[in-house]
Amino acid sequence: MTRFIHDQFAKDYLEELLSPYGEVKPSLRVAGEVREIDVWFAPSPIAAANLAGLGLLGRFAGTPAIFEPFRNPANADDICNCLLKLLEVRGDYQREANRNNTRIQESDLPKLWILTPTASANLLNGFRAILEPNWLPGVYLMGDSLRTGIVVIHQLPRTSETLWLRLLGRGTVQKRAIDELEALPQDNPLRAVALEMLYNLRQNLQVNQSNDAEERELIMRLAPLYQQDREQAIREGEQRGIQLGEQRGIQLGEQIGEQRGIQQGQRQLIENFLRVRFGELDEELSTLIDPLLALPTEEMTALMLQLATLSREELLGRFSEPD
Repeated sequence: MTRFIHDQFAKDYLEELLSPYGEVKPSLRVAGEVREIDVWFAPSPIAAANLAGLGLLGRFAGTPAIFEPFRNPANADDICNCLLKLLEVRGDYQREANRNNTRIQESDLPKLWILTPTASANLLNGFRAILEPNWLPGVYLMGDSLRTGIVVIHQLPRTSETLWLRLLGRGTVQKRAIDELEALPQDNPLRAVALEMLYNLRQNLQVNQSNDAEERELIMRLAPLYQQDREQAIREGEQRGIQLGEQRGIQLGEQIGEQRGIQQGQRQLIENFLRVRFGELDEELSTLIDPLLALPTEEMTALMLQLATLSREELLGRFSEPD
């Protein structure tokens, strides 16, 4: 059960990080025997220039891509199943080209990126996956025609370029990545998105009451981060409340400060989600913030989780005045 929770976290995490930059289709079914691609991504020409902020993950996402993340180390059968998905997708492209009497452009075909915490030398050799000089350590590429890479997360260098992938690692690698995430500026929108996804993972693991020592450590590591974020929002609100209290009375200011602290934290989270999802927070999108804040907490949280699948028009339509 906890493996499913981690796998779902990885898919949701990649979807949230990539959705502002193009089209993401999680759990995409492919032809033949029913198979689901964990995350299918097509970069948007408009947002492609901003992918650099995702470091190595952004480099993977610079072309159409299939992402298959594994919580436990992928074995040979896992990798073969991923390759089957890729080949079936290629078959779909070929059939579409035949119907339209066109030729497939190699650059239009997706690349497969298999994300695994560790991989043995025997496993990599079995698929002729090798290190290339123009890629970072930990990225092993198969033959050019296969358009496939195996990313061994625990071999990636500890740099800002690999942070967003190392958060999908295990044990010490993931904990160190969380430390680096915590150290990022608080106004970094990707920091807010990643933390929100990790908080969801923490909550799901708590509900599942996992007895796995590694997962219990992860829950404990995330607990103070979650508390710090809440306290920071309250402190900011209290500060505003004190300033207001100087004008209207200290007692009233303290009461308003605590309430506004919570509201300010929610407002910042919504702004970050909208900015990451749509690339910028323009005047039209800004009009949605107050209506979103007015929603009950459960309804607002559910809508935020759906945000990656909603287009701009669909989201605006949710709050438009009826004719």
